[in-house]
Order: sequence, then C-alpha cells, then structure tokens
Amino acid sequence: MERFNIIPPSAVLAPYVKHYWLLESDDVVSSQRVFPSGNIELLFHRGSLMKRKEGLIPATSLSGHTLSFADLIPTGTVKMIAVVFHPYGAKAFFEFPAHELSDLIVSADDLNIRSLKELEDRILYTDDDNSCIRLIESFLIEQLKPFKEYNYKRMIEAVRTIDQCNEELSVSSLAERVYLGKKQFQRIFSEYIGATPKEFMRIIRFHKALYTLQNHPAINFTTLAHACGYYDQAHMINEFKVFSGYTPGQYTAICAPYSDYFST
Repeated sequence: MERFNIIPPSAVLAPYVKHYWLLESDDVVSSQRVFPSGNIELLFHRGSLMKRKEGLIPATSLSGHTLSFADLIPTGTVKMIAVVFHPYGAKAFFEFPAHELSDLIVSADDLNIRSLKELEDRILYTDDDNSCIRLIESFLIEQLKPFKEYNYKRMIEAVRTIDQCNEELSVSSLAERVYLGKKQFQRIFSEYIGATPKEFMRIIRFHKALYTLQNHPAINFTTLAHACGYYDQAHMINEFKVFSGYTPGQYTAICAPYSDYFST
C-alpha cells in the first residue's frame, strides 16, 4: 500500500517553499528512477533508508540540482517527508551559495546546522504527519534570513520567464530582462538557483515536455519537440536520454508521463 500527499506551506514560508510531500509505502520495490526536479529539496527519511550506487542516502539531506537520473533502491518500508523549495527559495534558509549543492546530496551532519540535527531526532520519533510539518516549519522560520531583495525579485522574474517561454532563450536576453550584465546575471543566478541559467533551462524544458505528454498523450514527438523549444526531435530524444535514461517512446511505454515541476 502506498500513500502520497502534498501539503502547502504556511503563508510566511510560501514565497520560498513550493510545498511539502509525504510518501509512505509498505511495498518494497526493487528500484525507483528519479529525474532532475528543477528544485532543491530537503528530505527526511522516517522509515528505512534508500540507497543509490554511491551508497546509502542519509536520514536527513539537502539535495541540489543534477543533470542526470538516478536509481534509488529502498532497503525496507518507505516513510519520507520532503521540503520542496521554489527554485529561488533555498537561498533564504542556507547561507552558502546554492550552486555548492550541485550534483550533491548533503547530510545534516555535513551541513553543520545544530537545529537541523535536533529536528532530525524529533521527526524520527514523531508519528503524526501534521506534527512533523509543524516542526519543519518552525525550523524553517527560525532559519529564514533576509537577503538582497532586489536580486531575489530578479531571480523570480528570470524563473517565471523560463517557465512561460516555449522557445529557445539566450542567457543575454534573460540578463537584459532583469537589468543585469550577462556575467553578473550568471553569477547571481547560480548563487540563488543552484544551477547555471543554461542548465536550469534544460531541466525546465524537459519538464515542459513531460507536462505536455501528461496532458496530451496522443501528441506526436515532432510536434512535442517544437512546442517545448527543442531544435528538433533528435535534440529532444538526446535530452530525454540524459535526464531519464530513456527515449520519449521508451518512457511513455514504461510509465505515465508526469512533471513534478509543473504539476504541483
């Protein structure tokens, strides 16, 4: 039996936190393939840990952007809570530049945040989901730190532009839109978002394709590639292989398309 639930954040955290999700499953599956999500996530494992080819995933971890898929293997029953930050949101809670998390899953121990370790212990022994969310929100509110408001607003505008555009965007045009020079924009974007502008645009374009397939399953792949801003169908196929390990045809044959980024 599997139970999945999405919970919205409180009003004070909504500018930075997209949502929380909770997953509980008694069914031990061989593996689960996960794709780049477009968001930095704080994960709490309240049940058995998961492992990947590099080894066990920590009980509490902060995961940055990645440009490839990963196969996760449960070691027992699954009971997880995730904090999904807006693309520009994690910077409000952690003092280091977000790009330092690139391709990493960092444990609570390595983050060296005492209150996070205390939170990990309390969540482990708290059965009620709502109580866990309240504990997490208290931690986040305590961690919330003011940052440069004008850069924060610029990053919101840049991300919204990427989300809404269905054609190839240049880094220069994005920089001009938020009134920054190209090099300055790239530096600030990586600091707040955790990926370069080009890397982030590639991830979001992939999720646009997933979301389009999710809502229009009969669409042909040539039309899909054009609608999502790929150069051509071959370009889309190559990107699908990088992010999911499958071609679009293989992916749709294995599972129902779903975009974590746009669906919630």
